Amino acid sequence: MSIRPVKRLIRSKPTTEGAGVHLRRAFGFGNTSEFDPFLLLDDFRNDVPEDYLAGFPWHPHRGIETITYVLAGTVEHGDSMGNRGAIAAGDVQWMTAGSGIIHQEMPKGDHAGRMHGFQLWANLPASLKMTPPRYQEVTARDIPQITDDDGTHVRVVCGNFWGQTGPVDGIATDPIYVDVSVAPGRRKTLPVETTRHAFAYVFGGSGKFCNASEPLSVPTEPVGWLDTAPPSAADNRSLVLFDRGDEVVVQAGDEGIRFLLVSGKPLEEPVAWYGPIVMNTQEQLRQAFTELDKGTFLKEGKSKKAGAE
Repeated sequence: MSIRPVKRLIRSKPTTEGAGVHLRRAFGFGNTSEFDPFLLLDDFRNDVPEDYLAGFPWHPHRGIETITYVLAGTVEHGDSMGNRGAIAAGDVQWMTAGSGIIHQEMPKGDHAGRMHGFQLWANLPASLKMTPPRYQEVTARDIPQITDDDGTHVRVVCGNFWGQTGPVDGIATDPIYVDVSVAPGRRKTLPVETTRHAFAYVFGGSGKFCNASEPLSVPTEPVGWLDTAPPSAADNRSLVLFDRGDEVVVQAGDEGIRFLLVSGKPLEEPVAWYGPIVMNTQEQLRQAFTELDKGTFLKEGKSKKAGAE
């Protein structure tokens, strides 16, 4: 067994998206080849309603899949295929944009005004860029949960992990997406196939991700950490990009640690990307925006949700 070395340490950066939603971006809109097949990860954690209620009004997507995972509050969804609904704490929405979809996502806070969730973008291979759009909505009760003997708790959103299979299926890049909580003071080894790109995003507690031979320092929240020696533990909003290997090792801090662990098979294809549309060539990208202007962008009419009767 070989521990995956930590390749890069990233602190998510504040940004504004949609109609004025304040969020933190862990990666995206640059050279994302090290994250292939993933393109972007946003952390929309906020307890000030004015900073998120404007939401993400109607906008197009083509050539990607968007994965929304909510931990607090709700996100109301509507799209050009006629899907309508809301995902709440613990729920997941997995939307395959394929040939083209227009949708909106409107966040609402919980009773205390808190909103917390993540959106991950996964690329589609060239052969499936123009596949029919598909929408999967998964409720919290349908997501397998596993608690190991040492108290480590895992929710399996997608893929196979520890003998459980997540409810989201039929995804081209065969991703594994799990929500991991490690108990205080525990050292935990988690499997990740060698052929996959993998990253962890910490959003609760703290801890140390271990390098090949020793724990590696990971930057934390305080302003100015770039100007000083990095702290010794991974804290909220720290993203860890792993190099090759077949396992990830983490040492939880005094309050435990909670993080997303995501991996996928790299596509290794050219990326032509502008805003919400991701294709393989600039010509395909120009065609998509020309179709938007002409009103011919949508290739599929209304349909029922995936799995609906």
